[in-house]
Amino acid sequence: MAQARRYRLLCPIARALDRVGDRWTLLVLRDLHAGPARFSDLQTLPGIASNLLTNRLRQLEEDGLIRRRNAEYGTTVYELTELGSRTGDLLFELAMFGAEFPPDEAVKRPGNLRTIAVTLRVACQRVADSNLCLRAQLVIDGEPFSFTVDRGIVDVKAGTVDDAEVTLTTSYEPLIAVADGGLTLDEFASTWMELSGPDSEQGRVLAELLARAMTRMHRAD
Repeated sequence: MAQARRYRLLCPIARALDRVGDRWTLLVLRDLHAGPARFSDLQTLPGIASNLLTNRLRQLEEDGLIRRRNAEYGTTVYELTELGSRTGDLLFELAMFGAEFPPDEAVKRPGNLRTIAVTLRVACQRVADSNLCLRAQLVIDGEPFSFTVDRGIVDVKAGTVDDAEVTLTTSYEPLIAVADGGLTLDEFASTWMELSGPDSEQGRVLAELLARAMTRMHRAD
């Protein structure tokens, strides 16, 4: 394997870029924030070649940001280490910076919706009350995500959640439009969001949390 290119500078920003600055690396980390993933799950990144993905995964593992483990039925999955999980705030700030620029005309929809997990989690984490507890199921264009809050600690992962108190159903494009400022919260709530489930009060709590998170995403501070 070719040696990874390094800046070889004392600057900590350069040292960080030595680990995550190559093309596709941050997007691989972004998708792994949604939970463990198989190689085939990560291949849904539009345009990434198999050999390049193999190279990026190997380098991330060598740098201690991800690890491999055996899962059910003899499959291998990749998951974040504790160090890798600390890239969540970095990815969120990059998402907020990226929202300042219009998308390319030929922009592609992601191959899967794991892309939204880290941004949604960090945005909600920054506004969640410390005593909040919530178990919700998000369904985005048919893909399920567990959304849980345990005493103010928010977690968003691909997959289902047991004993969900509320289910929120929506679509990817409106969520991105809200994040980009192209759709108001009122328009999103009235047209693109459906709440269901046994606990209507928790539905209200979830809607308010998402509203505060999305409002925070548009603040300059």
